[in-house]
Amino acid sequence: MFPWEAKRELVIKAEEETSPDYGYIPLERPLQEYINFGMVNLDKPPGPSSHEVAAWTKRLLQLQRIGHGGTLDPRVTGILPIVLQDAIKITQALLQSSKEYICVTRLHSAVSENRIKAVLSEFVGAIYQRPPIRASVKRRLRTRTIYYLRLLEVNDRNVLFQVGCEAGTYIRKLSHDIGEALGCGAHMQELRRTRSGSLTEDSNLVTLQDMSFYLAQYRDTQDEKHLRRFIQPMENALQLLPKIIIRDSAVSAICHGANLTAPGVLALETGIDSDDTVVISTQKEEAVSLAVALASTESILKKDHGFVARTTRVLMPRGIYPKRWRLHR
Repeated sequence: MFPWEAKRELVIKAEEETSPDYGYIPLERPLQEYINFGMVNLDKPPGPSSHEVAAWTKRLLQLQRIGHGGTLDPRVTGILPIVLQDAIKITQALLQSSKEYICVTRLHSAVSENRIKAVLSEFVGAIYQRPPIRASVKRRLRTRTIYYLRLLEVNDRNVLFQVGCEAGTYIRKLSHDIGEALGCGAHMQELRRTRSGSLTEDSNLVTLQDMSFYLAQYRDTQDEKHLRRFIQPMENALQLLPKIIIRDSAVSAICHGANLTAPGVLALETGIDSDDTVVISTQKEEAVSLAVALASTESILKKDHGFVARTTRVLMPRGIYPKRWRLHR
């Protein structure tokens, strides 16, 4: 099963109403908060680097902080998640999310289609990769998982395929290795990213031109709907991570860096195992923090005391929900 095909169900542990006085449903946040906890599913064009595209977005939106979720080479196109202001805290989760690409690889000599299919199938599963010389990371041998590698078309010596893979997989190196396995040599000719975690080309993908157009409309009319057309809540980028929903009274403690204890849990999704990365959320679906589960779904449901998740990255600012806990000295 691919990461984006995991089926999860929400299991209720306890029931409690959330107060309308604190927090907002992500899509209903006031405009400034909506931007501060927002992201853009950007269609990167060929030519500029990912850092240049992020810098242009920062200048267009006149923001102080901006980040992106996974570098694409200048010639590569496709999904480049751009996180705005306080949403920059989810960058690491985006970097670790699985990816999907469409690639055109150029073979150095002709090979039959059946032979190409057979060799592509050999690369599905765990593979060893050493990053290319031009990579910005240490060139250490490492293991990456290829979830699927589908041959779409062969035209002369051009091979079009779709690959779903673990984060950190170098498709340029994969193309080279496929050529070596075929015995003819090959190099990557074109590449487009079509998925990054939960974000796909159907997830309100916008171009730089789209952004510029919507911004101009907003500045002319001051109608915030134009900004909401291309800015999404950061929670949209975290949809593949399993969720633990907590009481309003537990939110402030988590925002101060506390670990989550069993009494604070109202509901959680199935399929959580110990050491899994999870999103701790309010009942309004606001992301409070990223955490590491300390027990499975089944164990957490049975617990009535003790820690169930260790907070690793606080996402929500302090003060949005009231403080209902006391420090013991």
